[in-house]
Parts: sequence; C-alpha cells; structure tokens
Amino acid sequence: MVERYFLKLGGSLVTDKRGVEAVRMDVLPRLAAEIQAALVARPGLQLVVGHGSGSFGHVAAARHGTRQGVDSPAGWRGFAEVGDAAARLNRLVTGALLAAGVPAVSLAPSASAVCADGVIQSMATRPVRLALARGLVPVVYGDVAFDTVRGGTIISTEEVLSYLANDLPAAWLLLAGETDGVYDLQQKVVPLITRASFAGVAAALGGSRGTDVTGGMASKVQAMLALVDAHPGLSVGVFSGLVPGNVTQMLTRPGAGLGTLIRDETEGQQLS
Repeated sequence: MVERYFLKLGGSLVTDKRGVEAVRMDVLPRLAAEIQAALVARPGLQLVVGHGSGSFGHVAAARHGTRQGVDSPAGWRGFAEVGDAAARLNRLVTGALLAAGVPAVSLAPSASAVCADGVIQSMATRPVRLALARGLVPVVYGDVAFDTVRGGTIISTEEVLSYLANDLPAAWLLLAGETDGVYDLQQKVVPLITRASFAGVAAALGGSRGTDVTGGMASKVQAMLALVDAHPGLSVGVFSGLVPGNVTQMLTRPGAGLGTLIRDETEGQQLS
C-alpha cells in the first residue's frame, strides 16, 4: 500500500531568522541528503516537502504587514516583494534537493490559492497529485495569496499542507524545526499531545525565535490539533532537524518515539 507523508522544513531550520535572507548552508544540503536516503530506503513512499520562509519572506512580510491585508499601491508592491523573497528561498531548497538526488519539483501556492479573511478557500491540488503519481517530490512553501476580504495575505506552510490533506490524505505530517519537540515548563519534551492534554502544556508554549508573521509554537500546535481532529488517520510529529539523522529516521520510522507526537486521542496505539 502506498503511504503518503508530508514533511515541513521549518524556516528557522533552513535559514537564520535573526538575519536577512540568511540560508543555513551547513544544514540545508544535509537535510536534502537525509530526505534522499529515506526515499532510497522506502521507494514506495509518496512525499510532499514544504518549507517555511524564515529570514526571506517573514522579514519582508513584517515590513509591509502583508499578513493582515493589502489595500494600497505600496501594499501591493510589498505583496509582490514578499512573494519574490519566498520564491527565492524555494529555488534554493529545491536546488539542494535536486543536487542530493531527490526528484523535486516546485509548486508555488500563490499560483492558485485564494483565501477569504486569511483562510484558504481554494487551491490547485491536482498538480501535486500528478507529481506524486509520477514519482516526483512536490515542494510547496509559505507564500502570498489573494484574499477576497483582505485583498492579499500570507498563507503559512502548515496551512498549505493542511489544505492539501483534505484532498491528499497523509499518514504523517512531520515538522522539522530547531527544537527537539514541544517543551513543557521544565523544558522537557512532551512526548504526546492530544486535544485533552493540550491545556496542560499550553502555558509553556511561547513564540518563535526571530521574525515570524504566521505565529509561534502555540498557534502551530493548535493548528495541528485541529488538523488531526479533521483527519483522524493523520499523526503529526514535531522534532529537531538540527540533529543529523533525525529526518531520515522520522521518514522511515516516524512512530519510534522521537520528538513530540500530536494525534487524535481516540486513535489506536498502532502507529505506522
């Protein structure tokens, strides 16, 4: 049976978010090589890769306030600049994947996504499905989008992947970032978060390091809980991509206890 995974490479993982358009060239090629190693080990795996904008799109977006809306010529100029910055990073990520042997193809969300007050209403999913059927690895990313209420906005990588999950059910959404998982107040990794247990860890969840216009860890965990509520067969893993080997391990053995697992509390204990 074909399995489908979504992997998000966090913006803070592939770039230094405290700088401006600063790619972590000591990290990105290694991540690409680890993805290729996992695909070799699991030739039947269908994989969609997404990445954050980090010190590319987020910096420009914060300067122009694009997430909140666009309603002036200067704002639309900013909208275009944010989209260009996000696409520049995407070319670097896609290039690194190709260099490592991954058959990556870039699919820009802004080409088809339409939002209403910040929520994606429509976005082309057929190109992603066709790419997967042909053995390719689609690469999506946080991007600008037209919005029927705000004029323009920004959609995060998690929002893009969440929308894709409606049409392309996945077994796992793996979030590779800087931290070992979701931390509690004692700075220890929380191994499991469900809707019932979220209140107990919510107080410990802070924002993101550097500039992030799409929210920090608290908003991301809430979004992932909503996603697994909507898709009971989906599990989410939050883990560090800074540790060599973690990406390959999560793509080959995602239920092996690495990082934080977010899942529906009614789901059984047998995780693929």
